Amino acid sequence: MKNIKYTENRVKFLLLPILVIVVGIVMLFTRGFNFDTEFVGGIRMQINVGSDFENQEIADLVTEVAGEVAAPVVQKIGDGTQATIKMSELDDETKTKLEAAITEKYGEEAVMSVNSASASFGAQVQRKALIYTIIAILCILAYIAVRFEVKSAVMAVFALAINVLVMMAVYAITYKPLNTTFIAAMLTVVGYSINNTIVIFDRIRENMRGFNAKKGHDVAEFVDRSINESMGRTINTTITTLITVILLNILGVNSIKDFAFPLIAGVIAGAYTSIFVASPFWAAWKKAEVENKKQ
Repeated sequence: MKNIKYTENRVKFLLLPILVIVVGIVMLFTRGFNFDTEFVGGIRMQINVGSDFENQEIADLVTEVAGEVAAPVVQKIGDGTQATIKMSELDDETKTKLEAAITEKYGEEAVMSVNSASASFGAQVQRKALIYTIIAILCILAYIAVRFEVKSAVMAVFALAINVLVMMAVYAITYKPLNTTFIAAMLTVVGYSINNTIVIFDRIRENMRGFNAKKGHDVAEFVDRSINESMGRTINTTITTLITVILLNILGVNSIKDFAFPLIAGVIAGAYTSIFVASPFWAAWKKAEVENKKQ
């Protein structure tokens, strides 16, 4: 990998995450996000059928008891014998009747959990999630600007934005439920990704101490060398993290899987953007500044 010209091929490297984001946008306009009840309000019921089943069978049962207004959406989970039912808000009487109907048909322990959230609560969650994400990004921007320079901060946030968009695109493509767990995972990935980026920027700063434009030094060469020197560390930490998260996604309970899945996408995207986006685009910007000073 020592012969890879990261700065020269930065646009080519950017095409892969852009492709994922474009596919995600297409799926978003086709069917939208699969928002969980935490975001849009309603009822989320998890049941254990005990055997294989058809989604429509459960949807028909919900509609029969609660009416068309329930608008149930059924998804298989776990080993295929469990289901998550998402529906609009119901009054307590109708909810009790629905639980009784499910218990009667699938057994005493069929209803595993029932969670309710109002539409106003969902809007509040979305608003707070957006605010906390913006605060986190602004803090990162300020920290990197102080520790390095404004260009480094801008490129780091640019890479983070691509990382977050890739994670959201993956959710649009896979149609996984989008809930507060995704927000927690996204903020975790933001911290993990920026750490990888800072490690590479640190190596660039060390190597750039010997940079002298008057001697014909090329910014791209210094940055490419710095990325190569940091590559082993970045790949090793990414692989060890992925092994743990993938095992959580395979062996964990559903709530853990909801957290592990976006982490897998985010860790991969974070490592990619740290190596192939943040530093190469910073190098191009820095090189243009050096050329302007020469002129």
